[in-house]
Amino acid sequence: MAKAPDLVLGRDPELSRLSGWVDDVVAGRGRATLVEGELGIGKSTLVRAATRAAADRGCQVFWGAGDELGQALPLLPLLEALRVRESADPRRAAVVRTLRGEFTHGGTAGPAAAAAEQVVALVEELCAGPTVLVVDDLQWADETSLAVWERLARSVRQLPLLLVGVLRAGPRPGRLAALRRAVGPGSTLRLGRLGEPSIVDLVGALAGGRPGAGLLGLAAGAAGNPLYLTELVGALSRGGGLAVDADGAVESTGEPPTSLSAAIADRLDFLPEPVRGVLRAAALLGGDFAITDLAVVAGRPVADLVDALAEARAAGVLTESLAFRHPLIRTALYEDLPAPVRAAWHLDAGRALAGAGASVDRVARQVLPAVRGTADTDPLDPWVLDWLAGAAPVLVGQAPGVAVELLRRAAPGRADGVLASHLADALYRVGDPAESERVAGRALLLATDPDVLVDLHRTLTQCRALTGRSADSLPALEEALAAAAPGTRHRARLLVLTARTHWGTGHVATAERVAADALEQAAAIGDRWATSWALHVLTIVAMTRGAVADALPLFERALAAAESEPELTDLRLLLGINQAGAYGELDRQAEALAAVQQVGALADRTGNVVRLAQAHSALGQLSLDAGRWDDALAEVDVLPADLKDPAVACCDHGVAAVIAFHRADPDLARRHLAAALPHADRIGDRLVGPLALARSLDREQAGDPAAALAVLADARDLLPEAVRLAVGLGDRDRAGDLTRHAETLAAEQPVPHRRAVALHCRGLLDGDAAALLTAADRYQDSGRALPRAAALEAGAAALAEGGDRTSARAAYARAFDAYTALGAGWDLARLQARLRAHGIRRGPQGSHRRAYTGWDSLTPTEVRIAALVVEGLSNPQIGARLFLSPRTVGTHVSHILAKLGVHSRIDIARESGLRASS
Repeated sequence: MAKAPDLVLGRDPELSRLSGWVDDVVAGRGRATLVEGELGIGKSTLVRAATRAAADRGCQVFWGAGDELGQALPLLPLLEALRVRESADPRRAAVVRTLRGEFTHGGTAGPAAAAAEQVVALVEELCAGPTVLVVDDLQWADETSLAVWERLARSVRQLPLLLVGVLRAGPRPGRLAALRRAVGPGSTLRLGRLGEPSIVDLVGALAGGRPGAGLLGLAAGAAGNPLYLTELVGALSRGGGLAVDADGAVESTGEPPTSLSAAIADRLDFLPEPVRGVLRAAALLGGDFAITDLAVVAGRPVADLVDALAEARAAGVLTESLAFRHPLIRTALYEDLPAPVRAAWHLDAGRALAGAGASVDRVARQVLPAVRGTADTDPLDPWVLDWLAGAAPVLVGQAPGVAVELLRRAAPGRADGVLASHLADALYRVGDPAESERVAGRALLLATDPDVLVDLHRTLTQCRALTGRSADSLPALEEALAAAAPGTRHRARLLVLTARTHWGTGHVATAERVAADALEQAAAIGDRWATSWALHVLTIVAMTRGAVADALPLFERALAAAESEPELTDLRLLLGINQAGAYGELDRQAEALAAVQQVGALADRTGNVVRLAQAHSALGQLSLDAGRWDDALAEVDVLPADLKDPAVACCDHGVAAVIAFHRADPDLARRHLAAALPHADRIGDRLVGPLALARSLDREQAGDPAAALAVLADARDLLPEAVRLAVGLGDRDRAGDLTRHAETLAAEQPVPHRRAVALHCRGLLDGDAAALLTAADRYQDSGRALPRAAALEAGAAALAEGGDRTSARAAYARAFDAYTALGAGWDLARLQARLRAHGIRRGPQGSHRRAYTGWDSLTPTEVRIAALVVEGLSNPQIGARLFLSPRTVGTHVSHILAKLGVHSRIDIARESGLRASS
């Protein structure tokens, strides 16, 4: 009898389509497809046949699968497919660190969402050549894995990637519909039941001869399901129920199984008991397993398992890669054990794996069903409590939802507050600050270990800060400080938490004093954590006061203290982001750019996606200021909003909205404003400059300049906009106050852009063309494009109003060119209308019209990237050549594809060739 996995009969059309898509991916054109069908219909068999052909053609093939045991742990199918374990490979190691939650503190993204972004980046790097990535049993995948699959499906046109999802239709119909939309029309293969000719061929191949009418009559009961047909014929064959009749046909002579499950049970019953025992142990591990894990769980050396596994493969129970041939086979073995026995065996398996040094997620897959199988009123096994005490930090980072479930049961079993502290942390991470605060508050009454106390206070301060009640943390912190002995590490750290809380409540002077005290004590005992965090508080105090130059040496000291300390990597990145902001404020743009790029590289390397989002946001703002608006849009569009801190999401939407308003696309701008609203609600009254400017532009373009001015009430970096609106409204008192404030800031910090702002405001207030044109020059010195154009426009208008039409025309031409370079259509229209009233016109303008599609619409950066795509370079290679992140390159490539109206990188090369020959 032939082995079922080798048979792909009756699927020629589907196999042909898959083969054609393999041809496409070999040629560089990606595709995503869903292969759907009922249980046992042959989906995996079909896809495995296609992947064997793909491997023969030089494709690298990755295969992972969802299973019921692993649903609670994020990204498991993709991590298994990509072999993401402890690894020396930097990208895979970054995924592991991110998934553990080591570098996601302070952001809105959970570690699973952040790790998902790392997985996407890993797949993109692996796609240097043609690649096939399969996720089998996609219906069992966790939501994060499904989101990543959908994300990859939408990006395949950039990659030589054939992305295959294999699933049973039914569960989560909404998510399935989203996946179908992602793959697009014509890319879903739905496998139906086999037709009669194919049934005859399959039964004949399985039976080893032409099937007779009686055997085919039995086969009709399988309703064209290949798995049922395979198990039916297999059961008859094993029981001696097949014989060749006088006409040479194979007929049934035995009693057939009454159902598919009965047929599978027959296959398993045919195996010797020692083999079934090994397989039951394997069933605890999931749909596929490592032989080393099986040896640990079974308590036997690997050598003792080889014969049993070989027999299981020969019987069609396991595949060559040590996976159950079908989920139903594993389920039959698993459910053959009574539930209490399964729970006990899972517990023993978890204990054995932990003793063997298995990763936390592999142990958790055993501990979770063991705990679920224990009655709520029964105490947990003491080993579970001890294991959780050590594993909780990793488990809380990797799968906080699982951690909450386990720790809720386990925390009452430890009176020292250790598990309750971890539970509070997990609750905070899953978005339940109220319950987290309650648990942490109760644990404070029990905890005696100083480090646990510090962790609890940190969780409490985070919860209260998130809900706008930072001040509520101060009494408990003061009480803890009073009880802490001077010169101890936990006292220094409590002082840091207190200083940060004071700063969060607006008590800047107190924050500075407490941070200085923390710094002194931390330096005395050599605590680099407290030293670097105390210095961080002092840097933000200096920045808040406008003493930006004074903050620079503090940044250097803080970065030096945090150097080479893995637990301070996140702080190093935060310090680098703030340091770049300080350089930018001082008009040291090259240093700002270098600092941000350094942060981005480290964040990408270590898997800290929250800080990576901040780095891209900072690059977006630098590009906005410099007038590289398309580059700004690429930077703020690199990462999805759910991976960003609320302030970063507000800033990025603000940048995009500002550009859209200036480019006369108010509908797009208002969509960005609407998208920013949920994030803005989370940060309350905190001012985010680009978002404030976008909101002001919204009101101004809606014809309400008074409301536009009100939005800018506290925005010191938008003073010229506020003065312009105030002057236009005839509110000279307000304009005067704002101008004097700008001049005070320039006196305190005499850098080019501050002097430009002061001159700009004074020129607007007094109608002083000379001041406005000088401001434009100062803006150019500081690399700020839009304010320069606005100052030139105001200068041209002031000159025209003063009767100097020759100078006005020259300033008008400079402003016109500056706005045109930005694509600022709204500003151009205003400029032309304003100067037309004085009889000044630009003249022929054809060369200044901006193209929005085709090759002429590409920005200089996009032109360079398109040329490197034509050379065949991958996104990482292009990024290395142009000093851009691969993610930014990917965003630019998406924009290029959209502007050229093509579907793949191959198409870019083809269009380039056609353009060159025309």
